[in-house]
Amino acid sequence: MTYTNFQVGEKFPLPIETPGDGGLFQYDANGAMFILKLSQTDIIAVEAFRTGKMELALFEEAGLAFFLYQIDGIFKKGWGDCPYAMQFLKEAQRPDFTKPADPVLHLYLVDSRLEVLLSMRTVDLTADFAAKLREIAIKQCNLPLEKDVYRQEVQKIWQKYTSAQMREKASAVQEVALAIPKNPLAGKTPVLQ
Repeated sequence: MTYTNFQVGEKFPLPIETPGDGGLFQYDANGAMFILKLSQTDIIAVEAFRTGKMELALFEEAGLAFFLYQIDGIFKKGWGDCPYAMQFLKEAQRPDFTKPADPVLHLYLVDSRLEVLLSMRTVDLTADFAAKLREIAIKQCNLPLEKDVYRQEVQKIWQKYTSAQMREKASAVQEVALAIPKNPLAGKTPVLQ
């Protein structure tokens, strides 16, 4: 077993093949992971990603699946989407569906220019959302698809639906509440010396 060290402020430790801004979703033997790459961020966006309210959704059509996201404080309105395909993972990388991993989603905000990790967060998935994700993944593993055909089909979905329309037709939705860290000094009286 190898260990990957995710350290805010340092280079993101995993390779990111897709250039530019946008979201990447992966569901594999290590669980579910979402990476949001942005070239322009500020402290508000970083904090919104780390603690802010989010809404997540899953959309599927014709064997294709999309992870949808809306993050308060980063996107003024609207939804982002990213396609994902289990078919292209090697057998060893696929989740063990007989022994599901903990139902959590690891989120990473990465500066797309410097490839530096700006913020990270772990979200507990609801049982319904995790079950739907697993169901979609199992279906995809049993549906062979060539990479060129896959790309063409993704383009067709993007021409047919906006991200907001995909959200309206989503098969699973989860709200992620505001997660303000507790103040370790709350309720304690300062002692003056």
